[in-house]
Amino acid sequence: MRDFLLDDADRAFRAEVRDFLQRELAPRAADIEDRQSWDAVRHVVRALGAAGYLKLMFPDLYKGKLEHPGLTHATILSEEASYINYAFETTIATALSCAYPLHRHASERLRDTYLTPILEGTAIGAICVTEPNVGSDSAGMETRIEFDEARDEWVINGFKRYISNASVADVYIVYGLTGDGMTAVAVPKNAKGISFPRNYTFMGRRGCIVGEVKFENCRVPADHLLGDKGGGFRIMRGMFNFERAILGGSGLGVARSAFDIATAHAQTRKSFGQALGCKQLIWDKIAQMSWRIDASELITYRATKMYDAGADGKALMKEAAMAKLVATETANYCADETVQILGGDGLTKEYGRAEQLYRDARALTIVGGTSEVAKYLIAGRDLPDIRITL
Repeated sequence: MRDFLLDDADRAFRAEVRDFLQRELAPRAADIEDRQSWDAVRHVVRALGAAGYLKLMFPDLYKGKLEHPGLTHATILSEEASYINYAFETTIATALSCAYPLHRHASERLRDTYLTPILEGTAIGAICVTEPNVGSDSAGMETRIEFDEARDEWVINGFKRYISNASVADVYIVYGLTGDGMTAVAVPKNAKGISFPRNYTFMGRRGCIVGEVKFENCRVPADHLLGDKGGGFRIMRGMFNFERAILGGSGLGVARSAFDIATAHAQTRKSFGQALGCKQLIWDKIAQMSWRIDASELITYRATKMYDAGADGKALMKEAAMAKLVATETANYCADETVQILGGDGLTKEYGRAEQLYRDARALTIVGGTSEVAKYLIAGRDLPDIRITL
């Protein structure tokens, strides 16, 4: 039985959001993949906002049918969107990762200005962490954030890359170093001193805009600080827990999509006078995919249920890392095996989505913290008395 950890309300929500995405996202998936249509992406984002689905993470703002909305339901949304088109899901997951610190750590005025439009689907958010010399090692960050007392402003100088929604986002949560640690500030797209040198071309996730963001004496008002000065690491850790659980849903969606293609092909393709699925080696591939998907689902929704029950910070770090690690590795495994089962058909666009899933899946074990970093976080809980070297 799939969705073992979900209750009837969760399952009803899955059916509801699946129908919604089949209406709104599925007809536009080809435009997103083949033409990288940002108009198609924005249309679905607006539809999600209008339907209230972007508020699932925030029970105080949510007005829908669910009695207890939370990360579990945001992850279900992620899973179902990724099943259809992972590039689109990246856009909304990034926007929600931006909304998370705004909701928890911004002033009421900032929330009205930046959070409300994101949750209504009329604006897009982005997170600025990665730099040319900094990926998962955020302690080595080179971006500097200084306070100008005379003008009552924060001044940001630095360069960020591999930023999802770069140049199209309306607000950016920027992490940088102050004299007393890491600090986070909100920077609107029209702020003086922010620029977008270029966007990247990726092997997969076509339609998801990813690029560079540069800050040259970029200034924002003092109230654009999130939380406390020097408190950015704690904000980032909470955001990463959220993001990694969501990425568990992303991996599940991609893995399930690949699995459905593989099982359909194995039952209909004839080889040596039999259905391809009659071959023992194909049985093995299907069984390997199936148990990995079940394991990924159990681990992912364990993390989301823990979050919804109140766990966060260090208490959730290992479980969120496990969800991200297992589900994204499973997505890669299933995408690869599906291409192999389909043979030549798996390599072409003309015969389905297997090759797209193969390209899309590859990003999953890198974004949001690599698989290697996830293992570090897991082992760090199990070996608390030693410092593990990366």
